[in-house]
Amino acid sequence: MSRNFLILLPVTLLAVHLHALCAGTPAKESASAMRIVHLTCEGLTDPRGIDAGTPRLSWQMESDARGEKQLAYQVIVSSRPDFLPGDRGDLWNSGKVESEVSVNLPYGGRPLESGTFCFWKVRIWDLKGEPTAWSAPASWSMGPLSPGDWKGKWIGLDAVQPPKESGGKEDRRLPARWLRREFDASKTIVRGTAYICGLGLSELYINGQKAGDDVLSPALSQYPKREYYVTHDVTSLLKRGRNAVGVVLGNGRFYAPRITEPTLTQSFGYPKLMFRLHIEFNDGTTADVVSDGSWKLTTAGPIRANNEYDGEEYDARTELAGWASPGYDDAGWEPAREVASPGGALRSQMIEPIRVTGTLNPVSIAELHPGVFIVDMGQNMVGWCRIHVNGPRGTRIALRHAETLKPDGTLYLDNLRGAIVTDTYTLRGDGPETYEPRFTYHGFRYVEVTGFPGRPGPGAIEGRVVNDDVKSAGEFTCSQPVINRTYRNIAWGVRGNYRSMPTDCPQRDERQGWLGDRSAESRGETYLFRVNALYAKWLQDMEDEQKENGSVSDVCPSYWPLYNDDVTWPSSTVIIPDALRDQYGDEEIIRRHYPGMVKWIDHMRSFVTDGVITKDSYGDWCVPPEDPKLIHSNDPMRKTAPGILATSYFYYDLRLMARYAAIAGYAPEGKRFDDLALLLRQGLNRTYFNDSLGYYDNGSQTSCVLPLAFGMVPPAARERVFGHLTWKITHETNGHIGTGLVGGQWLNRVLSDNGRPDIVYRFATDTTYPGWGYMAAKGATTIWELWNGDRADPAMNSGNHVMLVGDFVLWLFEDIAGIRPDPARPGFKHILMHPTPVGDLTAVRGTHESPYGRIVSDWKLENGAFEWTIGVPVNSTATIYVPAQSPDAVTEGGNAARNSDGVTYVKEENGYAVFEIAPGSYKFRSLTH
Repeated sequence: MSRNFLILLPVTLLAVHLHALCAGTPAKESASAMRIVHLTCEGLTDPRGIDAGTPRLSWQMESDARGEKQLAYQVIVSSRPDFLPGDRGDLWNSGKVESEVSVNLPYGGRPLESGTFCFWKVRIWDLKGEPTAWSAPASWSMGPLSPGDWKGKWIGLDAVQPPKESGGKEDRRLPARWLRREFDASKTIVRGTAYICGLGLSELYINGQKAGDDVLSPALSQYPKREYYVTHDVTSLLKRGRNAVGVVLGNGRFYAPRITEPTLTQSFGYPKLMFRLHIEFNDGTTADVVSDGSWKLTTAGPIRANNEYDGEEYDARTELAGWASPGYDDAGWEPAREVASPGGALRSQMIEPIRVTGTLNPVSIAELHPGVFIVDMGQNMVGWCRIHVNGPRGTRIALRHAETLKPDGTLYLDNLRGAIVTDTYTLRGDGPETYEPRFTYHGFRYVEVTGFPGRPGPGAIEGRVVNDDVKSAGEFTCSQPVINRTYRNIAWGVRGNYRSMPTDCPQRDERQGWLGDRSAESRGETYLFRVNALYAKWLQDMEDEQKENGSVSDVCPSYWPLYNDDVTWPSSTVIIPDALRDQYGDEEIIRRHYPGMVKWIDHMRSFVTDGVITKDSYGDWCVPPEDPKLIHSNDPMRKTAPGILATSYFYYDLRLMARYAAIAGYAPEGKRFDDLALLLRQGLNRTYFNDSLGYYDNGSQTSCVLPLAFGMVPPAARERVFGHLTWKITHETNGHIGTGLVGGQWLNRVLSDNGRPDIVYRFATDTTYPGWGYMAAKGATTIWELWNGDRADPAMNSGNHVMLVGDFVLWLFEDIAGIRPDPARPGFKHILMHPTPVGDLTAVRGTHESPYGRIVSDWKLENGAFEWTIGVPVNSTATIYVPAQSPDAVTEGGNAARNSDGVTYVKEENGYAVFEIAPGSYKFRSLTH
């Protein structure tokens, strides 16, 4: 194998050759039983084109033995894969470093340049001081790190072509732009790397084949502050000789789907392209193909219109056969025009792309009227349909999407407001045809199909599930079927609302990143999916859209520019970093965004008067109303005062900021945050607390929940305030939730932390209104926007919303399964495992894929015995709380727990025997009565 070939090994073959190279050089056999199983860079596996100046490296370990941990590590990073077997770290050789750090280790080698490929491996020293075998190799590459690295120009067509008649209605559908260029490669190609930013959406083709499997690409961003580029390894698509590159551009949110409906929406221009293809040859030379005026463009392709709200129109009769292959006749195309830059920084999309993550087959297809079919996917999903059809040329098939049906079996469309939600396909008529959209998506369970030639048979239509391809972070199941159904509904809804940002809904003419929906709820999502990179990206969106005076929009990116200067919604910019620190051990996110958080705090403190801030726009959004046809309650007793909402949230923000100051290296600033927090606590109690009644203001559920959650209630009054909360629930709302999305993000934890998990269990298992079980009993397969979503005004009545989930997922994993991180040793470096048997639950299984590996909590109750299977990953430890009559009633593996390997008795506390356990698998058993 030649030296140059090793340097320029195609990325698609790297994994195979890296393993072969490392296997080809025998190493001293390791005495350690530990194995290094998973390497990531910036939380991603073998990422390409990143632009982090100091990438963070992580690895996980496995062992069949208990008690194993890492005492030291050695990382080697090389610029060539053939350097790794010889331990030649020309970029970085850390040497042996005595440290337990295995998560988010900053790269410490030579400065990395644009386009650098990095190949790395790691070994560790175990508890006995023995080194493990080297890990399997991994890699990452750097993208363009400065504007000059791109070398090309922004190109496109800044015009509507052909012109559209609006007919007095806002029509924001454009035909797709198709761009192409041919080029020659006169030498043998050993690597080709494409960097593309196609706004608003794009697909890249090389020699007729699509590059990558991502869809709805690139990620949304705060235009014009920042645009994301995507990196593709296209080595296998290139060839020696004549080549062609093609790009299709769709609208996305760059060319906004609306301007004035349903509210003012920002638009940023027409679709445009920045592109660079970097080719490396076997003689060490390179060449670049970039976007410039030499490209050709047409809008006369088959995608006649595209819009994320309204759908896609595709006419197969106008397909451009061979358009992305060499030799295509583009004489009828016009030269692409150099257009203005969108104005932002080009940055790497360092999150998992959106992909088709699943395919559903219909559970039924009914012919409602002659030629009108209703397809039921059996699940409220997000994505689009793929059809397989054979029919006459010019036949036009329409697919219209909805979440629910009317009593007569037709689509219920009222809650979609102005969204047209219709894809059309016109057949070319030359045999079997397959179609699925590129530049739209829908939230739906039901599809109305018209124009289909004949009756759609089995396999004629499929539902394609589309979302950010975030990995599963665990599972939860239990012996209670209503809870299991609700958990499934939540998981489907959360996943479907990942569209390179967390959106509120996927179906109507909105689909925005509302901050308030996810403030604390997002912490629960970390148990469902690996969302650290996605939420880090969303925090960057928040920083990008922040005004100079510190104001943060309620929607982010601020496509709807709602700079209302309320407290609760923008608090997400302060609250979410705490979750990322606790769940993933990421303190860098706090250091990076600390200045922006300070700017917002300083801006909002100007609204504090006499220890109270009343800036609030939305109230405790969507409390269950007195009339099931209402969206919002008109009952003043159900509402929570703006001053309570804003003051309590701002107090919590300030307490977090005091902690952040120390983490970010500004410890002295913490005092001013603590001092202001103290003034707010005093102001809240002075202004709103009624000592004679024992509650705040009107005593609404949320007015009790927030001061309790944030530690603002005077210690002597906590019991009375909590008692009032439980009385409100058990008497006024008959055991049901009475909060909206703000109070609901803290309600379940407040109840459990104060000794009433039984109330939460009733919430979780009751199938009467209002509640999650009620939704499921009414046939919901996701979570509704409104507690009364089956009866409320359709003006705001999504069938797939996340906001009412609140902290329920947190309660399931942290309270019922008993898995939570220790904030003192975040990222699950130390785990607190405290299960809460409640109600008639007899079995619970929860798992979590932590940064250190899988955590398992699997318990069951039978005949007075509590049996608990636990798994703690290598390099973590846990404090566990075993329900027991006494510590002596606890066994592990059939022996007294006190004497078990890896188990240390700590204390007895409130009916639990408390132990510290080392990494490993355990089987505990105790008598509970």
